[in-house]
Amino acid sequence: MTLLGVDTSTSAASACVLRADGEWFEVMPAPERLREPPAHASELMPAVAHVMTRAEVGWSDLDAIAVGVGPGMFTGLRIGIATARALAAARGLPLRPVSSLAALAAGVQGPVRLPLIDARRGEVFGALYQGDERVWAPFVIAPDELAGRLREDGFTPLAAGDGSIRFRRMLEEAGVEVEPDDSDAHVVRALHVCRLGADAEDRPPETVLPDYLRDPDAKPQQ
Repeated sequence: MTLLGVDTSTSAASACVLRADGEWFEVMPAPERLREPPAHASELMPAVAHVMTRAEVGWSDLDAIAVGVGPGMFTGLRIGIATARALAAARGLPLRPVSSLAALAAGVQGPVRLPLIDARRGEVFGALYQGDERVWAPFVIAPDELAGRLREDGFTPLAAGDGSIRFRRMLEEAGVEVEPDDSDAHVVRALHVCRLGADAEDRPPETVLPDYLRDPDAKPQQ
């Protein structure tokens, strides 16, 4: 199976082609890109074109498109999922939704993994994994409350993601180990979106929606 994968859950867009022969071709942003303003609209399609050219595959060679559906940045998710839906619909391809937190966790090397995406408003999106098992479903929480929950349940995980960078001090005071700021583990890699997407179900493009976990910041005017 040959997959195109994309993720726009953080400030940095990523794209990857995972070919049927196991080779992958990826645009992976540097960790410092996570702390810069987002530019998904201008970065995503060039990244897609780049990985497809490097992989030497055309649209007819793809079996499906995998997309990170969040949780994460509202605007970024809208752009990434709308782009993936449009590409899939135009090429007659199925879409495979993948949790951005699961993709982030896949890049963390530790027995207990805590992927954290900055949710703004002083909160983080997260989940907790022990081995191959997800022991806490995706949540949105203030970091001090998360620290208390970890202490109560006796977990001392390894954390990664832009949320862990932002709240490093508070997390480390609670006994959480946080990857160094320059670690690639903080990036939601499209390679992991592809790998998880390989086992996901095909979905009609129009049925794939962002997983926001909470209401958007912007409210419609009355």
